[in-house]
Amino acid sequence: MPTIRGAAPDSVLAAAVDLARDAALEVGGDSVGEHLGVRAEGERIATHAFAAALPGYVGWHWAVTVARPPRARTATVDEVVLLPGAEALLAPTWVPWHERVRPGDLSPGDLLPPPAEDDPRLVPGYVDSGDPAIEEVSFELGLGRERVMSREGRLAAAERWQTTRGPRASMARHAPAHCGSCGFYLPLAGSLRAGFGVCGNEITDTDGTVVSVGYGCGAHSQVRIEPVSLVEETELVYDDGDDVL
Repeated sequence: MPTIRGAAPDSVLAAAVDLARDAALEVGGDSVGEHLGVRAEGERIATHAFAAALPGYVGWHWAVTVARPPRARTATVDEVVLLPGAEALLAPTWVPWHERVRPGDLSPGDLLPPPAEDDPRLVPGYVDSGDPAIEEVSFELGLGRERVMSREGRLAAAERWQTTRGPRASMARHAPAHCGSCGFYLPLAGSLRAGFGVCGNEITDTDGTVVSVGYGCGAHSQVRIEPVSLVEETELVYDDGDDVL
């Protein structure tokens, strides 16, 4: 079990082992074990530690904080808690749902909570989104979506797409040409048009997927493959009429 180390507490608090043990027994009962040590927490405040014999709490200890007023010669108990030590088994740190969800987790019929009101990727529809295509449509129709992607949101999406379907992808490095010159490439509208589009080639694994103009694969519309004969050609042999003895 870990030993509590730190600055030495004053003598009154350090000597209050029995007081701290009684307080721990009231909470932990038979699970309170040997005294592990005492540590100063501040001026006239200290914490005593006792081994904890609880199933499933390996490496934990009972911590009893004691204190005393100025010039007082008697310690009093502040709190009793069960704390993990350096070797304790702990549950994984809780992660909010929006950080746990990954692409592919959403199944038919599943519903996710809406984005937070302060999500930096979105701005209200009446705010200038910074995307001329969105502003033009809103102006022509006299209405718009309640929320649209902010500039920060579009940059984050572009960075993500550039990483997964960009020129540095393994497929793109071995491609004969880039998507930007492919006949199956359908450019996006708006401010992302210059850098991204959707693949419309049904025989690729990116069909219907956003790709970078610098991405590429072996199904480029302009690929030309030299035909290869499946018949092995041999030296021409003919009869010149001379007898061979």
